[in-house]
Amino acid sequence: EALGLFTGIGLSEAKARETLRNGALSALLRQAVLQARSALGPALDKATGTLLYNAAARLKDPKHLGFLVGYIARREILTDLQLNGTARPQPPAGPGGEGSALTPALSPAALEYVRSHPLEPLDAADFEQACGVGVCITPEQIEEAVEAVISEHRAELLAERYHFNMGLLMGEARNRLRWADGKTIKNEVDLQVLHLLGPKTEADLEKKPKAAKARLAPVEKQKIAVVENGDVGTETKSLLEQLRGEALKFHKPGENYKTEGYVVTPNTMALLKQHLAITSGQVRTRFPPEPNGILHIGHAKAINFNFGYAKANGGVCFLRYDDTNPEKEEEKYFTAIREMVEWLGYQPYKVTHASDYFDQLYVWALELIRRGQAYVCHQKVEEIKGHSPPPSPWRDRPVEESLLLFEDMRKGKFGEGEATLRMKLVMEDGKMDPVAYRVKFTPHHRTGDKWCIYPTYDYTHCLCDSIEHITHSLCTKEFQARRSSYFWLCNALDVYCPVQWEYGRLNLLYTVVSKRKIIRLVETGAVRDWDDPRLFTLTALRRRGFPPEAINNFCARVGVTVAQATMEPHLLEACAREVLNEQAPRAMAVLEPLKVTITNFPAPKALEVLVPNFPADESQGFHKVPLHPTVYIEETDFREEADKGYKRLAPGQPVGLRHAGYVIAVQNVIKDVSGRVIELEVTCTKSDVAEKPKAFIHWVSEPLACEVRLYERLFLHKNPEDPSEVPGGFLSDINPDSLRVLHNALVDSSVLSARPFDKFQFERLGYFSVDPDSREGKMVFNRTVTLKEDPGKA
Repeated sequence: EALGLFTGIGLSEAKARETLRNGALSALLRQAVLQARSALGPALDKATGTLLYNAAARLKDPKHLGFLVGYIARREILTDLQLNGTARPQPPAGPGGEGSALTPALSPAALEYVRSHPLEPLDAADFEQACGVGVCITPEQIEEAVEAVISEHRAELLAERYHFNMGLLMGEARNRLRWADGKTIKNEVDLQVLHLLGPKTEADLEKKPKAAKARLAPVEKQKIAVVENGDVGTETKSLLEQLRGEALKFHKPGENYKTEGYVVTPNTMALLKQHLAITSGQVRTRFPPEPNGILHIGHAKAINFNFGYAKANGGVCFLRYDDTNPEKEEEKYFTAIREMVEWLGYQPYKVTHASDYFDQLYVWALELIRRGQAYVCHQKVEEIKGHSPPPSPWRDRPVEESLLLFEDMRKGKFGEGEATLRMKLVMEDGKMDPVAYRVKFTPHHRTGDKWCIYPTYDYTHCLCDSIEHITHSLCTKEFQARRSSYFWLCNALDVYCPVQWEYGRLNLLYTVVSKRKIIRLVETGAVRDWDDPRLFTLTALRRRGFPPEAINNFCARVGVTVAQATMEPHLLEACAREVLNEQAPRAMAVLEPLKVTITNFPAPKALEVLVPNFPADESQGFHKVPLHPTVYIEETDFREEADKGYKRLAPGQPVGLRHAGYVIAVQNVIKDVSGRVIELEVTCTKSDVAEKPKAFIHWVSEPLACEVRLYERLFLHKNPEDPSEVPGGFLSDINPDSLRVLHNALVDSSVLSARPFDKFQFERLGYFSVDPDSREGKMVFNRTVTLKEDPGKA
């Protein structure tokens, strides 16, 4: 019967069946259709059916649905514009005119009006004015409005002709005539533009050349990266610009009830009024990590989204540790989490812990039982796992009994797994009665032995958000199935209810980020620890030398979309190169040295060579390096025989020494007993008198010994956790060449005073960062990225 009812209003059978699977929506839609049919008869046209479906799907509140359906049934609300009042993309306006535009943001129409008045009786006259009931726009009014808009842009139209953005005319005409039919306005714009410009010429049909984008000066770009924590040197918007844009979608503080799916109770408006009095209308977000591991690249998006959204809208963000599982929490994780948040450039408004609120959470648990909304259950964990576990036989036990048993749980009279406190609700994914408290005889790092019962995420998270008066609880998409329990619990206790918003996770290929799997990598010796530079934890990225701005820029490029993003590592590496190119001073290093003796050295002692810190901007200063008769070059920069296309040092083929002002030519090749070249004897000539060489190579003289660690991807396959790609499991996919250590590398003395995490560009080689393993007399460098992306990478 319901299937026929829904297909009868124009839904396809597939859409109708999908609607039937959503019990709440199908009940509302059935109510709306039956009401409309009683007024209009059984045959409803598709346009009316679409309006009814949109009203039921978007309102999600039966209280005022009948009021709204009455206007649709009486043909007083006839268009989606009247119902939704939202901007819609317009097709290219004008007779083939280029470009398209959004109609301007419109004031609230029917659905928005109803959402804004959740409790009080609706004022019919005020409602009708808000959604254009009875407004009649004549053809003459449309003609006059379009004529006035074209008159304002007449000069630009005559100059640009059909290259002018006709969508602008459409948008401005819609501004003047809010309730006019869009197609009629478009036809009138087409007609009047054709009358003004005449038919298209060949020049009009040519594509308009794209304007070249002005490049920002390096200092300006760097300033934006610091000030905005956003994207630089690309066409994407900065993170803060994106997050200001997201604010258009999100509710304003105190207007939680306008959000789809938000549950309004008789106390909602009073609670929101108290909330606004406490926050003064300030945006409040929180970043709530579990302190049971090190943050990874996916957390960087969460940090940027939570802290960035608050910053973009003049608000504050809490750092709240979700420390409800004492078995897995360690002090080093608390410290590292805060370090990483601050390393990315964000300062928490306040650092809090879920455990700060354990006393209040316990009081609320007692109240939940008293209200008949929670009960003590003895089903085993194994029994309540899965999608359709059996209902608890203790669901209807008396309130007083549950109160006594919960007190026994608190006093330690039940063993672990013998009793839980469960909430009486069914979640979106069908999960029934989630656990609120469980028994754990593990001391807590902050509360000691005070508790042997600990609250779960499902119970704790929304109530901590409520206590801290969070306005926007931003979480990843997998928590969407918990949104109903989030709203349910706050409303069941009559406390302020924030709004949960979900966004897509950020994942990377060629890696794993699961804490359990990273621990396995450490235990098996595949990596050294959580900060091994081959991992994509934030501590590992810092150790490898990735600047925090690069990570923030990467998050900005990924965007704040709802869809999950799985990115290639080379995109993150590209962001690192952009930032390091402007931040990392130049130095010279030789990774695999070959000794070179200059037999005609032109001075009795070492020469002093000035090397610019940033060759493209010498205003950023110079550093000095010595040039002695003995220098070292890369083994790969010399060949005994020069192949075609080879431009570096060979007998009969001189090269220049970068920055030194000299050209060297091979005179003698010295080999060991095995025939390996171990030294070159060369002569030098000043560059200004020598013939210009084919290449200039880097070198070091009187250098510092150092160790250099070169990193490649840790895994061989894009998805090491996918059994179809890696049947043997992720541990079988380790790249045996993911780390190459060069123990005898040399670096020029200009880096002597560098400290851990200082970054340099080793000329011609890549970007390198000082590793914390460095000690006096032996510096250690990690290669962050090469100068250019390896074309062989996928």
